[in-house]
Amino acid sequence: MSAPRNPFKAALRKGDFQLGLWVALGSAYAAEIAGGSGYDWLLIDGEHGPSDMPLIGAQLGALRGRSTHAIVRPPMGEAWLLKQLLDLGAQTFLIPMVETAEQARALVRAVRYPPAGIRGVGAGLGRASDFNRVPDYLTTANEEICLIVQIESRAGLAALDEIASVEGVDGLFIGPSDLAADMGYLGQPSAAPVQEAIRDAFVRIHRHGKARGIMTVALDQAHEYRAMGADFMAIGTDVNCLVSAIDGLRRSFLGVPVSGEQKGGAY
Repeated sequence: MSAPRNPFKAALRKGDFQLGLWVALGSAYAAEIAGGSGYDWLLIDGEHGPSDMPLIGAQLGALRGRSTHAIVRPPMGEAWLLKQLLDLGAQTFLIPMVETAEQARALVRAVRYPPAGIRGVGAGLGRASDFNRVPDYLTTANEEICLIVQIESRAGLAALDEIASVEGVDGLFIGPSDLAADMGYLGQPSAAPVQEAIRDAFVRIHRHGKARGIMTVALDQAHEYRAMGADFMAIGTDVNCLVSAIDGLRRSFLGVPVSGEQKGGAY
């Protein structure tokens, strides 16, 4: 009996587009609801919002057995934190603010057992091995781990080719909002220079045979990113979906028009 198969990683290898949604409320109940909506993957966000280790674990549990795949974004790519998340059952990671190939290589080692990495041998205590009920977990786990690194600064773009060349990095995810801020366009991820940088990054990532990921809460922008070649993409968050539905219900009943400020939003 082997480690659970990672359907997200398998789909990326086949070239199948994967559609996702951000889960940032920190609620296992909300994650469970989103898990029934048909998305290929949900991103449990530990970088922004209230999710700590127990809350992330609860959300992973709520999505266990669902057809949608759970991706975890920790606050930072620290080995000790990844060790705990791995034992909680996370198989796919989105690591923020990666700017060097050295960082990427360290992350690859952090999510793999020796001799390929430095992951501690203790999964028998956690969900990852079904609490030690998967006899071949230790020898099969490495192959099912998927590592996505997030490029969201000019330094990251400058080192993109070196980062994409690192063996064990399965994909590169462009963070439009932080990239825009670093480029001098705070709150303007749709600015022309930012979009051109994203387009160029996608071309370079594809050249290295790695998957290209991105996120937006604007559907017109989502279609543009898909046309650029995005292989996996999130098209919203549980937070903005909740706000939109709650605010929209009230406005609809009262007949209040939607202003330009209320329609938009950056991430």
